[in-house]
Amino acid sequence: MDPISAGLLVTMATGAAGEAGRQLWAALNHLVRGRPEEGSPAAVAGEAELASLNQAPHDEERAQALSAVLLRRAAQDAVFQAGLARWQHQARMLSTGPGETQSTINGGTQRGPVLQGRDFSAITFNSPAERPTD
Repeated sequence: MDPISAGLLVTMATGAAGEAGRQLWAALNHLVRGRPEEGSPAAVAGEAELASLNQAPHDEERAQALSAVLLRRAAQDAVFQAGLARWQHQARMLSTGPGETQSTINGGTQRGPVLQGRDFSAITFNSPAERPTD
C-alpha cells in the first residue's frame, strides 16, 4: 500500500480541496474511528493522530504522523486496509485544478537537485558557473 501524502492530508484537513475534499476528509475520519475487527492489534491506531491534525490542520508533521500510523494499521488489519485502499483511490481522483501540481518526496536523503513544480524549461545542472565579465 502506498503512503498517503502529508500534503494531501493537509489539503483535505484545511478544506482547501473544496466540497469533494471535505467529504473525503469526513470519510477518512469515519474510517479511522470505525472499530476494527475484534481482537485486532490495531484497536484505535490513528485516532490520536487524526485528532491532532484536526486541531492543527496546516501542520505537515502531524499529517506525516497520521500517514505513518495509517500504513501501520493497514498492515495489521485487512478490513481497514481495504477501506483505506478505497479511500486512496477516491482521493487520487480528486483534482486540485488545472495548472496545479502535487509532488511528494518520501524518506531518505536527497543529494543533488530536486525540482518540484511543472513546465520547466532551459534547466541545466552541473554546468560551469558563469564568470562576471570585467
